[in-house]
Amino acid sequence: MSFSKRMRLILPLLAALVLGAGLFAYAPPSGAQGVSGSNPTAQSVNERQLLEEMKKIQGRVTIPNTAAGLLEQPQGRDYRGFREGALPWIGGILILGMLAALALFYFAKGRMRMTEGYAGVKILRFNVFERFNHWMTATAFIVLAITGLNYVFGKRLLMPLMSPEAFATWSAWAKLAHNFVSWVFILGLLFMLVVWIKDNIPDRYDWRWLREGGGFLRGTHPPAGRFNAGQKLIYWSVILGGIAMSASGVLMLFPFSFTDINGMQWAQYVHATIGMVLIAVIIAHIYIGTLGMEGAYDAMGRGEVDLNWARAHHSAWVEKQEARVTGARAPHPAPAE
Repeated sequence: MSFSKRMRLILPLLAALVLGAGLFAYAPPSGAQGVSGSNPTAQSVNERQLLEEMKKIQGRVTIPNTAAGLLEQPQGRDYRGFREGALPWIGGILILGMLAALALFYFAKGRMRMTEGYAGVKILRFNVFERFNHWMTATAFIVLAITGLNYVFGKRLLMPLMSPEAFATWSAWAKLAHNFVSWVFILGLLFMLVVWIKDNIPDRYDWRWLREGGGFLRGTHPPAGRFNAGQKLIYWSVILGGIAMSASGVLMLFPFSFTDINGMQWAQYVHATIGMVLIAVIIAHIYIGTLGMEGAYDAMGRGEVDLNWARAHHSAWVEKQEARVTGARAPHPAPAE
C-alpha cells in the first residue's frame, strides 16, 4: 500500500481522536447534568438575612445629612406594622369603647340631677384667667385630636368620601395646624400645672369618694375639696400625658436634632398611644361637664355655680369658702385705750 493511501486512512482516525479529546476536556461534571432551569443565586444572601445579620442597610452619602445613608432597618418595619395594624385597633377600642360605656350609663342612670334644687345663690368657682386658660387648652386639644386622628384613620375613613386630591390638601393643612397649635396646648398645660396643682394634691376625702363611686352609683355625694378624686385623676392624666405628648412631639418636630431614627419611632409610639388614651379621657370629661351632670357646665361656662350644687359636690370646699368669708366679716376687737 502506498504512503498516500495509508495517510488517507490515518488522518480521519486522528481527527476523530482529537475531537473526542476536546469534548472530554470541556464536558461538565456529572453532578451538573440536568440542572437547567435552577436558580443560579439560590445560595446567595437575601435581603432578610442581610437585615438580620447587619440590623440595618447603611449606605454612603456625600450630603451633610449623614442620616440619609440609612436605607432600611428592621425597626422601621416594626413601626409600620404598629401604625397600620395595632394603632387603629387601640384607638378604635379606646374611643368607641368610651362612647359606648357613656351611652350605656346615660340610658341606665340618666342625668345626675340636683336633688336639693337651686338655692338661687351663686358662689365663685373659677376666675376669668382659669376659665380662659381652660378653654384655650381645650380648643387646642380638640384641634390636635382631630388632626391627629386624621393621621391614623383619615386614609381609611375620609379618603373614600372625597377625592385623593382633596384629602391630600386637607391632610397638608391638618399637619400644619397640628404642628403650630401644639405650642398653644403646651402653654395652657404649663399654666394648668402652676395654677391648679395645689388643689389637686391627694387628700383624706379622695379614697372615700372613689369607694362610693363619686355619687354616680348611689346618688349620694361624698365630701370633696375644690376638686374631687375624679377630677384629680383627669387633671393628672392631662398633665402627665400632656407632658409625655409634648416631649415626644418636640422630638418629631425637630427630626434628628435630639435622637436618631429609632428614637423618633419610639417617640411616635408614645405620642400616638398616649394621644388615644387622652382622647378617651377627655370624652368622659366632656360628658360629665355637659350632659352627665346638671349644673356642672356653669363652673367653666360662667365661672359661678349654684350654692346647692357646690354643697352637694364639693362640700368641704364650700365650708372653707364660707369660713373665709365669715372670718373676713367678723368684727375685729378694738384696741384698748
